[in-house]
Amino acid sequence: MQIKSRIAIYLSAIAGVLVYGVLGTYILGQSGNFNVAISSPIEALYFTIVTISTVGYGDIVPVTEAGRIFVIILIISGLSIFLSAVTVLSSDFLSERVEKLYHGASRVDRKRMNRHIVLIGYDATNAIIAQRLAEQKRRFIIITGDKVLADELREKGYAAYLADYTSKQDMEKFLLAKATDVVIDLRDDSKTVYVVLVVRKLAKEVKISVVVHNKELEAHLADLGVGSVINPATIAAVSLTSVLDRDQDSAKKARHKAE
Repeated sequence: MQIKSRIAIYLSAIAGVLVYGVLGTYILGQSGNFNVAISSPIEALYFTIVTISTVGYGDIVPVTEAGRIFVIILIISGLSIFLSAVTVLSSDFLSERVEKLYHGASRVDRKRMNRHIVLIGYDATNAIIAQRLAEQKRRFIIITGDKVLADELREKGYAAYLADYTSKQDMEKFLLAKATDVVIDLRDDSKTVYVVLVVRKLAKEVKISVVVHNKELEAHLADLGVGSVINPATIAAVSLTSVLDRDQDSAKKARHKAE
């Protein structure tokens, strides 16, 4: 609901409470339900405002059961509406301000989203990639679903954004079709597959690289036509095996020389 509509509703509710208070006080005040007679609408309005604001000067006091029930209803309804109005409307104004600031920043950033690298997720591999890209002063953005992480990355100077990367509508604003590369580094296998599908719909020609942590996911991504699938564990194993092989060859050569 728009702020103007909320304001209209709460103003109507406040007016209703005031009308109830003034009319009720004026009518009951002429029938002996208060310690003094209410002889004018101004006095009724005065008592209504003093009651709702909980000031309670004590100069006008209900003395009958009907008067007290009326005042109880006036206090509860008045305070509820006023507090609700202040809370909701202040929250709406703040949200609208934040949203305007956010969209304003987004428009500026979108101008620079051309031939950029998109890092989706911020696990170990993307963290290293981001550091190296920043050192090389290359254009890149980071998309994460973690608000705290997004704030921390922005504090480090990265162009980090909070978004639902499984949502096509959310991802459209990052102009993926204009990117040069998209690197997906998520720990959640099911989300990884879903994000690949979303990115492929939005950027059919962009190179997608995916970081995986198990062989089964590698096979699924191959079926989806992902050209670059990186398994850090496999790469580490291959690298270490090469080192071990070289060490073994060196040891053999050393033994041969010794003989």
